[in-house]
Amino acid sequence: MGELHYDAPEGQETSTGAWYRDMTRYHWFVLLVASLAWLFDCLDQQLFNLARKPAMDELLAGTDVNVTAYGFIATGVFLAGWGTGGLVFGALGDRMGRAKTMVWCILIYSACTGLSALSKGFWDFAAYRFLTGLGVGGVFAVGVTLVAETVPASSRAGALGLLQALSTVGNVSAAGIGFALFFAQVDHAWRWMFVVGALPAAMAVMVQRKVKEPELWLKAKEEGRIASGPLEALADLFRDRRWRNRALIGLAIGCVGIIGFWGIGVFSSDLVASVLKDYLKDKDLDPAAQKLELTKWTSINLLMFNIGAFAGMMTFARLARVLGRRPTFAIAFVLAFIATVGLFQGLTSHLQVFWLSPILGFCQLGIFALYAIYFPELFPTRLRSTGTSFCYNVGRFVAAIGTVIQGYYASQLAANSVDTLRTIGTYTSAVFLIGLLFLPFAPETKGKPLPE
Repeated sequence: MGELHYDAPEGQETSTGAWYRDMTRYHWFVLLVASLAWLFDCLDQQLFNLARKPAMDELLAGTDVNVTAYGFIATGVFLAGWGTGGLVFGALGDRMGRAKTMVWCILIYSACTGLSALSKGFWDFAAYRFLTGLGVGGVFAVGVTLVAETVPASSRAGALGLLQALSTVGNVSAAGIGFALFFAQVDHAWRWMFVVGALPAAMAVMVQRKVKEPELWLKAKEEGRIASGPLEALADLFRDRRWRNRALIGLAIGCVGIIGFWGIGVFSSDLVASVLKDYLKDKDLDPAAQKLELTKWTSINLLMFNIGAFAGMMTFARLARVLGRRPTFAIAFVLAFIATVGLFQGLTSHLQVFWLSPILGFCQLGIFALYAIYFPELFPTRLRSTGTSFCYNVGRFVAAIGTVIQGYYASQLAANSVDTLRTIGTYTSAVFLIGLLFLPFAPETKGKPLPE
């Protein structure tokens, strides 16, 4: 890379002008690496969402269990691993360094994704998904912390918004992979999805060789301000009242989007499939043709959802620079509530995915760009990765428990799966309105330097 500066130059965030005007080659390189790590992470997540149902159908074939309920349980197990990995690797990111921790996270989620393809039954599948979640959980916190501490202050919000927006490329790639495999009628296509998900391990080589630790972290380490281990880092986070309050309010805000997406949004594809099944009942199609139609429309739904998500993330990142973080969160939460109720109550034809799904993606996933911008701005260098991960990942445990409960109700409610999904989605969407109650207690960080 040549002789490049690794520290972020002084500067203040502004709401006018191009956010990238102060970016150097090295800043762009770090942003690219962190974006790719998170992009492949999201690829893995969406491959799981696409593979979940066919995997459950195959692994639970011949049993009398409720396949839909076990799909919810598998999602809950994955989220529990995600939350655990987020806490552990987020704290290790402050202890070991951002770049080194990212290497381990990429290797873990790549290897365990590949192992998921070898599953023989539900419980070993669930175990692999838990282990995959460990690696997945750590990437976000160390990635956004690395970028936040490397790029100029004037570029921070724009760079982090772009990092999160590029995650939709991973989501769309998953849809393309899934559709291509099923369209080609590849045997055990869901297993091959997980094989593809193992490929990002090569990313770890680039991270290890080229990315340097930020000057802010190196200085904190030199001055002896770094915790000796993950438990001490988490203890430090709650020892100081200022950081404790920020961690708790960040967690509350983080839970809103996480529960909203993982508790509701990911099941929009299930709703589309249920509506399509009703449509196909009167069509003279053999089972293979029906399965292909379901796969096609599930992939189209994911594509449209993520087109909207990219636009939403870029829009909310811009609004965060202009209006501030808190007002933008408020706008996003209200829009997410309206969009979620609108889709789960208004989707009556699979053709509506061309406009209802992009709106849902815009409003629901757009919130996550704000998390990428806001959470690193709440904590000092010695606790930045720990605090960011705490805010972003502890909510996974809440979402995991909620998802398992949803699975129970899905198995107990009326047999009409369309009505079941509508009921669950509509009632759970209230979480976005609850999120508004926490915003008055959240500090505004627009235009302020990273705390020390």
